[in-house]
Amino acid sequence: MSEPSKEELMQRIAELERQVTQPKTAGAMTFKVSEKGAVSVYGLGRFPVTLYYEQWQRLITAGAQIKEFMEENKAKLKLKEG
Repeated sequence: MSEPSKEELMQRIAELERQVTQPKTAGAMTFKVSEKGAVSVYGLGRFPVTLYYEQWQRLITAGAQIKEFMEENKAKLKLKEG
């Protein structure tokens, strides 16, 4: 296998730099399994939300209750504009 040329290496470096400097899509969520076996959700805020399987199941099951609570308390909640 031959060594890549200088131009090919420079193109690859430029491509990697673009990937690093491009902002992530706003609001895009990504998921990852942590080292301890929990599920982490990235993209909701500055830090990931990490819960274990059973905790996610309880939260998902309570989804309707959470929505109802939020609607009842909407006037008290801080909402992002725009």
